[in-house]
Amino acid sequence: MAGVAAYDEYNSIDTWGSHVSLVSSAHFAAAVVRDKSGWSASELDLNGLADVDEVADLLRDVDPAAQVSLLFVEAVDAYLVVMRLDEGEDLRIFGSDSAFAEESRLGKLLLSDVESPALELELGEDGDDDEDKPAADPTADPVGDADLLADLGVSAHKLLQLCATDGLLPADITAEICQLIGCGDEVEELRES
Repeated sequence: MAGVAAYDEYNSIDTWGSHVSLVSSAHFAAAVVRDKSGWSASELDLNGLADVDEVADLLRDVDPAAQVSLLFVEAVDAYLVVMRLDEGEDLRIFGSDSAFAEESRLGKLLLSDVESPALELELGEDGDDDEDKPAADPTADPVGDADLLADLGVSAHKLLQLCATDGLLPADITAEICQLIGCGDEVEELRES
């Protein structure tokens, strides 16, 4: 069988027979900003950016007067990165799995400066019965600031629990988070446009 090669700016896929290296390039980046009038959402193009500071600048430029700016980056139905700026400053980052930085140029761009692992998720921590919990992905290694959405209504525990739920796609996690913080309709409309 002849090999097929495809490349984009952030990832490469080399298929020789049935072997695939790295992850595909499919990603969705939604900026969600809150100002005095409420939440708004827009899609961002991350192509051509050189480092996380340029990503933060792009997020900041969506609405320089925003009180809170969030960026949800979903990649290959496997990874989620959440970035946050408060009044354009103090960048905080959370990644659902450190493997994203190892498997993708985009992941490396977004997570290369994130050194600290996210908090461990302990079973039974929230008082729910273990039987009611969905299966957790034992291979996920979340990194960064899991507490970055706590003041908006999504605790570190809830964020880690969502990311560890086997079968939930990054789009599902983003939708759940956005519903909890009050911008679910804006992000849903963005996806449908």
